[in-house]
Amino acid sequence: MEGVHVVSHPLVQHKLTLMRDKSRSTKGFRQLLHEIGMLLCYEVTRDLPTEKIEVETPLGKTMQPIIAGKKLTFAPILRAGMGFLDGMLELVPSARVAHIGLYRDPKTLVAVEYYFKAPSDVHERLVIVTDPMLATGNSASAALDRLKERGCKDIRFVCLLAAPEGVAKLRADHPDVEIWTAAIDDHLNDHGYIVPGLGDAGDRMYGTK
Repeated sequence: MEGVHVVSHPLVQHKLTLMRDKSRSTKGFRQLLHEIGMLLCYEVTRDLPTEKIEVETPLGKTMQPIIAGKKLTFAPILRAGMGFLDGMLELVPSARVAHIGLYRDPKTLVAVEYYFKAPSDVHERLVIVTDPMLATGNSASAALDRLKERGCKDIRFVCLLAAPEGVAKLRADHPDVEIWTAAIDDHLNDHGYIVPGLGDAGDRMYGTK
């Protein structure tokens, strides 16, 4: 599917399978989410622009690449998106962080915003939005709307699992935003959960199921 990247790396798929297991402990689920967040971060940033600078090694001077431009921004959708954050910050410790507070109304499945805080110059940076589950796509689309209202033009979306319905909505609403995911599952059930999925990522991460 155009604009959608399914990360098929064996380590990603292995960890995702472990997370699907309903008997996985809260601690185990949280640790796996941390680890898989690092791996997905590696994939979504593999084409970052670089420039060469001069460095002096113990044996002499050389021109070598570093990441060019302003530092990127991670934008987790609260609360489950926070599960990716620490792992991603281990790879990119100088990244800025924006927080987008949204929850899905259980009856209408519409995203409701309750918090938004981002760097003042977020519009000048690459923004990587994170949320483990792309289900209906309502929360993800609302988060992207909010960032675009702030002038953001370079945005990528990273999730652990996606439903075809969520992918279709996000691509329709925001065709300029590419998606990275570990898997696209079968469908959504009547309650808006991904099937077979892994349940509610936020509940499993924080032990509130």
